[in-house]
Amino acid sequence: MTNCSSKLTWCVVRLGNDTNWWVTEISDEIHWDLDGLSIIDPRQIHHIIDLMSALRDYGLKTDLIDPAFYCFRIDKDIGKGRIRLIRTEESLLESEEKLFALPDILDDDKSPYSDLLDHLIRLRVKMLNDVIGFEKPLTVDEIEEFLREKQQDDYMQGHAYHLFNEMLAVLEYVPEGFESAEDEKGAGAEEEDDLEIEDLPEEDVDEDELGEIDEDMRLYGEDSNNLIDEIEANE
Repeated sequence: MTNCSSKLTWCVVRLGNDTNWWVTEISDEIHWDLDGLSIIDPRQIHHIIDLMSALRDYGLKTDLIDPAFYCFRIDKDIGKGRIRLIRTEESLLESEEKLFALPDILDDDKSPYSDLLDHLIRLRVKMLNDVIGFEKPLTVDEIEEFLREKQQDDYMQGHAYHLFNEMLAVLEYVPEGFESAEDEKGAGAEEEDDLEIEDLPEEDVDEDELGEIDEDMRLYGEDSNNLIDEIEANE
């Protein structure tokens, strides 16, 4: 694995019609198959980490997150909706850079990404069984079957299966017919958070800092094309 990792130094990604990013070129062509190779972009990473935070009370092992991905930072725009990325050792959880994350799937079922996904599935099952009063407890097998069906549906429709969608399917999974039960639980938690926030004293906010936050939201909140716009503006 060490030799494989050392050969992975850069990749070229393109923005697909599905607004996801896909790898088109890679420094290590021996170990990585480019056919349908997906990479998770900065806004997606941010969203995934936000969703993971709900699992902290159920035993989330954050030390599984960084090993599950190879991280890349933006090098330059090379035109036609493509970006060249270069490898970085930055942590997804600690870095202030906007990083792309390539799931480590080289060993298939035994890969660090698979370990993380299995962990998230088990925690999601644990959380849903705690939040929703099922007559029969939800099982890991049910979510795994749901994922297989989604993957098969994409295949039958001629679509490549993006791993961001796989992680999202796990972290947002709710059995059919029980969506409202989780929403009610989530709404209650948000109300508690609002009460806590209202009790905090007001603080002066730096206008420059607000401007940076607004700019980040503009760049990454709605459209991945803005990643390219940002690169071109800085060149």
